[in-house]
Amino acid sequence: MSWLTEVSWSPYAVGIGIGILSWFTFLISKKPIGCSTAFARTSGMIEKIFRGKKVEKKLYYQEFRPVVDWEWMLVLGVVLGSLVSSVISGDFNLQWLPSLWVGTFGSSVIIRIIVALVGGIFLGFGARWAGGCTSGHGISGTLQLVISSWVSAICFFIGGIIAAMIIYNVIG
Repeated sequence: MSWLTEVSWSPYAVGIGIGILSWFTFLISKKPIGCSTAFARTSGMIEKIFRGKKVEKKLYYQEFRPVVDWEWMLVLGVVLGSLVSSVISGDFNLQWLPSLWVGTFGSSVIIRIIVALVGGIFLGFGARWAGGCTSGHGISGTLQLVISSWVSAICFFIGGIIAAMIIYNVIG
């Protein structure tokens, strides 16, 4: 069981684990793995605090009710699992600004928060527009051989490479 304390695991072992998780997800819930809907549901839950039952009248939330479901618990499990894994491996540390960010953009926490917020908004908008996120298209869609998911996954990689090149080579 010493492999549990390693900082990084074999991508082959992790891929097999995600594949097995996908099988169980389809078997039990009859739905593919995905995370972006959980974030959309969370925004509905937050909105419900302020607007009450008005949220339930929105067409989007009639289709994707703002409730805690298995996808929401999956996201919570990913966050808690990551925390537990980093603590067990000895890799956990609290850090406001990664060294690569500081070396490129400086040490302003406010700028980092603004960029993260704007990036999160774009990510959420894109995931809803594409009908899924990297886990929905990149894992579940590709294993079902869905053409749109393969196109999406390829575009995720291309977009990520271009963004990294622009941010860290052109700007930095």
